[in-house]
Amino acid sequence: MEPSARSCPSTAMTGRRRGTSGIREARRRALATGIALLTAGLAVAVPAPQARAAAGCAVTYATNDWDSGFTASVRIQNLGDALSGWTLAFAFPSSSQKVVSGWSATYSQSGQNVTARNVDYNGSIPSGGSVDIGFTGAFSGSNPKPVAFTLNGVACTGATTTPSATPTASPTPTRTPTPTPTGGGRWSDQADGFASTSGSGLSTTTGGAGGQTVTVTNYADLVKYAGSSSPYVIRVNAPITVTPYGTEIKVASNKTIVGVGRNGQIVNGGFNLNNVGNVIIRNLTIRDTRMTQDDPDDKDYDYDGIQMDTAHHVWIDHNTIVRMNDGLIDSRKDTSYLTVSYNVIAEGNKAFGIGWTDNVTARMTIHHNWIHDNNVRNPSTDNVAYAHLYNNYMQNIKGYGNYSRGHTKMVIENTYYENVKDPYYRDDTAELKLIGSTCVSCTGQKETGGSAFTPGSFYSYTLDPASSVPSIVKTYAGPQADIGN
Repeated sequence: MEPSARSCPSTAMTGRRRGTSGIREARRRALATGIALLTAGLAVAVPAPQARAAAGCAVTYATNDWDSGFTASVRIQNLGDALSGWTLAFAFPSSSQKVVSGWSATYSQSGQNVTARNVDYNGSIPSGGSVDIGFTGAFSGSNPKPVAFTLNGVACTGATTTPSATPTASPTPTRTPTPTPTGGGRWSDQADGFASTSGSGLSTTTGGAGGQTVTVTNYADLVKYAGSSSPYVIRVNAPITVTPYGTEIKVASNKTIVGVGRNGQIVNGGFNLNNVGNVIIRNLTIRDTRMTQDDPDDKDYDYDGIQMDTAHHVWIDHNTIVRMNDGLIDSRKDTSYLTVSYNVIAEGNKAFGIGWTDNVTARMTIHHNWIHDNNVRNPSTDNVAYAHLYNNYMQNIKGYGNYSRGHTKMVIENTYYENVKDPYYRDDTAELKLIGSTCVSCTGQKETGGSAFTPGSFYSYTLDPASSVPSIVKTYAGPQADIGN
């Protein structure tokens, strides 16, 4: 069943990068005390110092709560000299309050103390300028507001202070967590999201790690190693044409199939994962199984890019999957512990179908994908226990966008919708929670409802602001030159 239409609020948090100016000596001497300026909602606070003290600051804090979770939007206004580098600090009033994930800052928490430190693109705040950051959090019982904020060790009172004559000691920097390795771009050799969590007899997804590494350049070798009962890391170092046309190559458990740089292509065919576990498919271009005689519904030739039936612990990462006759990706029959990240999923009639089951057990994470110029199923998510979609770029969708079907619980965070019909909506029996997303030139249905779930209770993750998603995904989704070498 295909859906119809509804529409989306625009919420994005961005920072500004400017040059610095001011009198260094005055900064060294500045010290202020006070109480944070708060606005409606829940709170977050962190004491954390930094190299330069602000002579004045104000913090506006707004939240949205549900059950045991919340989102916080925080605006930091610099009322003093220009800053180059900042640390916001505050303390949660309750020990149950936790930062789960955030955007536009690097967050750390020790006990009830929270620190938010600038990222590379928003470290400079001119005098009178502001930066917007935010995070998702969890709590039990009540969720009281923090009572004070500091910026670079100076209390934010909403007023400007005059530096004292006595220099103050430089505050001790707060330790921040080590960021996920990105190899100069945005990739790690370790799965994230639900593919990194335990279940079905596995603790995480490692693919063919520990097995032999082989390099293939022809179809026969690819079929042999992909279907072997032994673990393999299979490096695809050439375009490989699949025969017969439209064949889905059988992939057995404990496999990594990875393109060498941008050399790996699967042409005129795809992959089939049937009742297997622990599979990684990365850095490949999978393309071109269209059958013009099957248009417009694509019902007769089931030529998918990647089809999964009752599979588990699968990581589909940094691929380009385009122009397939049926689904670009199909996740069927209780496939679970699935992460689909940094892929280009495009130019298809049916982009990404999920379901084909009455059970409500599947868990999946879908993030940082560029899903564009498709018709339907972007994705269509039927009877999924936990569906977490974040930082995806949905562009030029003619049929419908994110559809929560059956008894699915779906959370969408910081997604950017552009020229999308029916960007997100749900069945009456499903739940859909939307956080911090942006719609541009969207039409039709935009419907949320239900509390869904809190993704951070299953795994940690870092959100990018919705406004940055198009540029990030256009740069880093799809095969990368540094992967697979």
